Amino acid sequence: MEIARLLGENGLWVMIIAVVAIGSWFKYREHELKIQQDLRMREMEHQREMKQLELELEKAKAAREKEKV
Repeated sequence: MEIARLLGENGLWVMIIAVVAIGSWFKYREHELKIQQDLRMREMEHQREMKQLELELEKAKAAREKEKV
């Protein structure tokens, strides 16, 4: 009976706190997803740059082999 009376008196505050907590959680989750997406984009860009560097290295090696022959 005490708990029901306590919740009845403070029910509005409990609801307000719950709504704020849920809103904050959704905002945090959205921010986390943006960060993950940004990291994926950076990783893809890095991999593309690494492939370009590997191609340049192969071209340089091939050019060096041609000079030796």
